[in-house]
Amino acid sequence: MTTNDRYDQILNLRALRSYSDEPPADDLIEQLLEAARWTGSSKNLQNWSFIVVNGTQKERLSECGDFTDPLRAASIALALVEEAGGYEFDTGRVAQNVMLAADALGLASCPITLHREADAGSILGLPDGTRCRYAVAIGYPADDAAPRNFGGRKSMSEVAYRNRHGDSW
Repeated sequence: MTTNDRYDQILNLRALRSYSDEPPADDLIEQLLEAARWTGSSKNLQNWSFIVVNGTQKERLSECGDFTDPLRAASIALALVEEAGGYEFDTGRVAQNVMLAADALGLASCPITLHREADAGSILGLPDGTRCRYAVAIGYPADDAAPRNFGGRKSMSEVAYRNRHGDSW
């Protein structure tokens, strides 16, 4: 993959919410877990763990969020567990790495917020001091899968500044 291919992959990554019924093979799931495991973290503490969730357990987990239709539709979910002392920023980094890896492997993905994290923790059997607020829905894209079009992106002048907020880039 060239530098331009990698950059294009980043710019073109989209959350897909429609999946085929075919579950990803275990070797692909292991590659996603490896991409998650190798994500950078603050002070390299790696205060995270990952739970691959499918079947009825995935259905139960989907009850822990308010907008979880993609989770219900996906073959699997990767629950991102923040271990004691972990940082939510690092969890976000893991989610993005997993989504980029899924895309590179021909899989679709969508980040999911679990609004009722105490319920998610109970369902996942998490020990005290840990939490699961986020998951990534994963599966092969459905034949008609297309990202939602929310109108593109804000202009650079609306999001990027030099030295102080509001100063033109």
